[in-house]
Amino acid sequence: MKYVLRKTEASSQRSIYRPMRKPLYRLALLASVASAFVLTSPLFASETDDRIESSARETYVFRTYLKNDAIQLQSRDGVVTLTGTVADPSHRSLAGNTVAGLPGVTAVDNKLMENGQGPAAKSDAGLIAKVKTTLMFHANVNASATEVTAENGVVTLRGQAATLAQKDLTAEFAGDVDGVTNVINEMTLADSSAKTGNPTMPQKMDAMAKKIDDASITALVKTALTYHRSTSSLNTTVTTKDGVVTLEGKARTGAEKELTGNFASDVHGVRQVNNNIIVQ
Repeated sequence: MKYVLRKTEASSQRSIYRPMRKPLYRLALLASVASAFVLTSPLFASETDDRIESSARETYVFRTYLKNDAIQLQSRDGVVTLTGTVADPSHRSLAGNTVAGLPGVTAVDNKLMENGQGPAAKSDAGLIAKVKTTLMFHANVNASATEVTAENGVVTLRGQAATLAQKDLTAEFAGDVDGVTNVINEMTLADSSAKTGNPTMPQKMDAMAKKIDDASITALVKTALTYHRSTSSLNTTVTTKDGVVTLEGKARTGAEKELTGNFASDVHGVRQVNNNIIVQ
């Protein structure tokens, strides 16, 4: 009987102490997991920040439009700060919009400043700069072959256009720039015989679309819309996936919605536009 009693007490002790070991084990396991998380989280965040900074430098916008600007990028936990100087107001917008579209970016603090070497915004030289910048965003005009002069808001276009349609489109884009009161289009048509063997405009656009990343396309569309007088006041959301641009927001009229889609579709790299803008 004594033997049985001692066995019962031992069993009872085991039943008492055994449940107490489980919480201790769980606490130790949780502490181990928490410690590993604390150690790996800064490393993961650092890798993400490094990837954001390097990805920004490799975008089409930074490699082409912003290559001569003095821009510094610093990412911390997905929040990117841009400092330095740019030559043109559009470059400030392009940099901010491009970085905002990169994976892992949660916010952008755009502290970029103009270097003061550009012309005054309201001067004829400033108007010329805005017209040239606007033309550079679009694929179906030739900005480099277009000469732009301005006097008291009247813009004169010279140079060569590949087709009559391109000539008219160049004047349409220039006339929609804020500050332009009239456009005198003196562009001439290029000799068609000189174009033999050259790639067509759709071929050029297809090649361009393959080279331009989605973040750059989004930035180009956003900035282009702000430079056009007809769409600058619209609060348009722009997203891009594999060159397909989706527009969302509100327009006052159906014509305004259609124009926004037309402007966006002619931006470099855009393969297709889904125009989901709502007419109020």
